[in-house]
Amino acid sequence: MKSIRKNFLYNVVYQLLLIVLPLITTPYVSRVLGVDGVGTYSYTYTIARYFVYFAMLGVQNYGNRSIAAVREDPEALSRTFWQIYGLQFLCAAISTVCYFAFVQIANRTYYWISLIQGVYVLSAILDISWFFFGLEEFKITVTRNIAIKLGSLACIFLFVKGEGDLWKYTLIMALGVFLSQGYLWLYLRRFVRWSRPAARAVLGHLRPALVLFVPVIAVSLYKMMDKVMLEAMSSITQVGYYESAEKILNIPLGVITALGTVMLPRMSNLAAKGQVEESKRYIYSSILFAVFLACAMLFGIAGIASDFVPIFLGSEYLPCVGLLWMLAPTIFFLAWANVIRTQYLIPNHHDRSYIVSVVLGAAVNLLVNVLLIPSMSAMGAAVGTLCAEGVVCIYQTLAVRKELPIGRYLRDTLPFLAIGAGMWLLISWLSSRISGAALALVAEIAIGGAAYRLLSAVYMLVSRNPLAVALLQKRKGNRG
Repeated sequence: MKSIRKNFLYNVVYQLLLIVLPLITTPYVSRVLGVDGVGTYSYTYTIARYFVYFAMLGVQNYGNRSIAAVREDPEALSRTFWQIYGLQFLCAAISTVCYFAFVQIANRTYYWISLIQGVYVLSAILDISWFFFGLEEFKITVTRNIAIKLGSLACIFLFVKGEGDLWKYTLIMALGVFLSQGYLWLYLRRFVRWSRPAARAVLGHLRPALVLFVPVIAVSLYKMMDKVMLEAMSSITQVGYYESAEKILNIPLGVITALGTVMLPRMSNLAAKGQVEESKRYIYSSILFAVFLACAMLFGIAGIASDFVPIFLGSEYLPCVGLLWMLAPTIFFLAWANVIRTQYLIPNHHDRSYIVSVVLGAAVNLLVNVLLIPSMSAMGAAVGTLCAEGVVCIYQTLAVRKELPIGRYLRDTLPFLAIGAGMWLLISWLSSRISGAALALVAEIAIGGAAYRLLSAVYMLVSRNPLAVALLQKRKGNRG
């Protein structure tokens, strides 16, 4: 069985790369392409992403869970892979044809950029990352992504020089995804042998995959539809502001995403074996860790936003400061719900609760967007996202309250919110006392981060928090 710590480290290394690369590219791209260029890329990518969703048809989570359940049986593993991939290939081929037809008929305003995004849609035919996630073979997926991301980084600086190079930027990003998906096929023969899937067996996976496809579409409505609605109800400039604020927010969120990616196959395997108590221990530790990180990110981003945005994106993007303040609380909701979803609801086949929560979130988001975007533009979309993430988190928590000790989770994690609020007050005080945005930003990150870590360590040690106990035991073991 693969090591959770090792797999998490692989993913954290990759997510750290995803943090570092946007820190390098975003200031460059935001200035070179301008707000409208960023908005055009975001809008066309969002449209293409919807066709990718239909191409994958819920296979990411369903395939991950299915492979994790049979990975110890080589024959069943090969059979299951080819059956699920057969369904994916069929859906992806249909979706790709529909996308290019859509570009020809409907999307004439951004025709050439949309056409290039078709390379990204084509990549769905090759995407078998769910198979390697189910096997917990994260090293393979991480190493290929690191190499391709670094190659894309180099190409951006070499070839993207002005607003007229938007097509080059789009092609670089789309080709990066395409090559990344194709690379995994070189490793497939190590784990499976060819097994011709019967049509009935392939279609047998359609219904359960569709069940997990519903939440994918619902989630996309409040994570991506905002940009489509902004373009239709406001302007492409507002899409650019919203995309840039989201990009900053998504940089640290990658670490939390890594936790869910690593834990889903492990928890699916434990659920298949009926190891309930061990699953609950993992969930408790994950909740503590996720909230510890989320509170630091939430209050840290809110605290430094006014100094960070002008330096990072440029003065043209000042409206992003208010958007970050509004969107920052979603980090807590996302972190909490990510653990509940990937470590309990999906592994234990509680698909109905998962689906209802995200459909409800999508409905709230669409309603708020329709009401607020016409008058508040990007800020209205941000309010809608905050409301949606809050509703999803609360519903999923209530759905598992009888199976999991939610009261204990809240009791042991809420102090991190208080510590984070203290860090935010300290950062605000520093910002008002230090002249010069760059110097203030450095002080805010260094001193605020140190204060959060110190106060969190004191709390965890005093309360005998399991995170602190585990770290102390590890240090003693290393010394021994």
